[in-house]
Amino acid sequence: MFVVTADQRGSRTSEDLVPAALGAVQRIAGPHLVLAPERTAGDEFQAAVSGAAAILDIVLHLTRLETWSVGVGIGGIEEPLPANVRAARGSAFLNARDAVEHAKRASTRVAVVGGADGGDAEALVRLLVELRDRRTVEGWEVRDILAEGLSQRDAAARLGITEGAVSLRVRNAALRVEEAAIPALERLLARADSGSGPAR
Repeated sequence: MFVVTADQRGSRTSEDLVPAALGAVQRIAGPHLVLAPERTAGDEFQAAVSGAAAILDIVLHLTRLETWSVGVGIGGIEEPLPANVRAARGSAFLNARDAVEHAKRASTRVAVVGGADGGDAEALVRLLVELRDRRTVEGWEVRDILAEGLSQRDAAARLGITEGAVSLRVRNAALRVEEAAIPALERLLARADSGSGPAR
């Protein structure tokens, strides 16, 4: 099981971003949401998620915003499950707490703790986040259009630029590298989860 603990960065000098984040995590996790996201303390929230793809999508969404320190704990959750995430216990929650503290000190704002492959997963997630952090506004613009399922030709027409210019943006934004990395990361996270052991 995966638990995400996210803490808003610079919350004393900015608006409360927790409500928007709760809605986003609920939408992204969908049927993989085990315990709904909930504010746990101050400008921090937690959620429990099954599925490596769902947790990676959440991590990539939150780190893109650059306003969250994101900790992912891998491990067990005690059963029966409680009514809300605040009452839950287990190694996944302990690991998520450690992870968010590590994330606060990391330049990539993310950490992963738990599971036999958790360290490897963290290293590769951080590499991907660092790659994405270097992406320009123009690169994100093309990425978001292509994420809608449109072709590069369609993207060029929407942006009023040539297909060659779109291809250049795709290359400079390392979009194909990201596309190849995500399935590999999902498999690694899934292996880390499968070897995480029972709740404690």
